Amino acid sequence: MRPSRNAHLIEALAATIKARRNELGLTQEDLAGAIDIDRPYITLMEAAKKQPTLSVLWRIAEGLELSAGELMTRVDQRYRELSVAARGKSL
Repeated sequence: MRPSRNAHLIEALAATIKARRNELGLTQEDLAGAIDIDRPYITLMEAAKKQPTLSVLWRIAEGLELSAGELMTRVDQRYRELSVAARGKSL
């Protein structure tokens, strides 16, 4: 798979997954078991090294006790924050 052209978006997804997992007091192992994927894949997603497919994204949202829409709203908010911060650094 080729790397994303939008690193901030992948970073926002990674940070959102990790933050919500921690809010719920879940380990990576807990989340992986709940959604039937390998723990190393969770690790790679949270490190912004892997991007989930749409079907996996849906399962992640369920495991984080969110709808897919709620998860994406959180990702969008974090993405906007990262984008603003990046623009500030380039000025």
